[in-house]
Amino acid sequence: MKRTAQAHRAYEGTPLWSRGFRPFFLAGGLWAVAAIAIWPPFFTGEITIPTAFSPQDWHVHEMVYGFGAAVVAGFLLTAVPNWTGRLPVAGRPLIALAAVWLAGRMAVFLSALIGWIPAFAIDVGFLLVLGLVIGREVVAGRNWRNLKVASLVLLLGLANAMFHVEAALEGTAAVSARAGVALMIALILLVGGRVVPSFTHNWLVKQGVTARPVPFGPADGIVLALSGAALALWVAQPDARATGTVLLLAGGANLWRLSRWQGWRTGSSGIVLVLHVGFLFGAAGFLAAGAHAFTPERVPLAFGIHVWAIGAIGTMTLSIMTRATLGHTGHPLQASRATLASYMLISVAVALRLAMMFATTWAIPLMYLSGAAWVAAFAIFVMTYGRFLLGK
Repeated sequence: MKRTAQAHRAYEGTPLWSRGFRPFFLAGGLWAVAAIAIWPPFFTGEITIPTAFSPQDWHVHEMVYGFGAAVVAGFLLTAVPNWTGRLPVAGRPLIALAAVWLAGRMAVFLSALIGWIPAFAIDVGFLLVLGLVIGREVVAGRNWRNLKVASLVLLLGLANAMFHVEAALEGTAAVSARAGVALMIALILLVGGRVVPSFTHNWLVKQGVTARPVPFGPADGIVLALSGAALALWVAQPDARATGTVLLLAGGANLWRLSRWQGWRTGSSGIVLVLHVGFLFGAAGFLAAGAHAFTPERVPLAFGIHVWAIGAIGTMTLSIMTRATLGHTGHPLQASRATLASYMLISVAVALRLAMMFATTWAIPLMYLSGAAWVAAFAIFVMTYGRFLLGK
């Protein structure tokens, strides 16, 4: 830990390249705005972009393997040095990694012009390299319990490779899209299951509250295993009743897990409470996906996907981005009014997107409104936190 802190203080280059959260949270925030601003008119045919993917596949790919991957990189490249006590990735190696991510976004966007195979070759490298970097640091630091995190990142990279191949051969990448969402949810359950009770514990201590979140124990491991099985079944057979049963069990188990973390005591701290909300969306996604398996005529497959994708992934990434940026740039861990508004806008985006599936007459306006709420949430992040990330 001392060695990592000393290296951080000794870094004399541009602040943007001093720690992984700076470029990747900024890039992730900007791409969250740009990609969703493009998505509704691209879907409705009002604009075209030169991608080889269908509009829906491009949307899913860029939210999971573009935006999601950037936030994962920013978080892990900052957290792993704290876990292992090793030096952070900074300077030229960090610039190179960010360049690989950016090249992937450009390659996917232009894949109809350059061909899907060159786009594949350019895009898949980022997550695979990131997973190897995280794995190397974890092994070198003998931080064995976090090998699971590195493994999930590598699996996400493999799912990204499968996405390109599936889309090229089948015309759509439905299985790989579900795999990407499932792996992001697995990361939230694994990493979020540590940071949510940990940050809640720290806040309760400062407030003088005697109640504490229940620490991780064997029961949490069982819930994680059950959740992993449910997600794997969902990727393979989302409509099967057996899958639905396991999904509902996993959803209930994660609600139980969340109930032990004292979230109801954090109402006066938006930056802590939002972590519980993000995890709640994760648990609710299992229930929604399970409901689809039993009543597909009433609950569309997309219902569960968007509870997870907008609700869980959107809320948890935004909460981690805001908290980590404040904490690592020396600012108080307090959510400003603008930050609270960004959190609420994600929930608005979820509600509008889910309403779109049932109010079919208003589907297109609701899609635009949902997209606008998401764009506003991340635009607030970029405008509020961009100067912190740039080191100003």
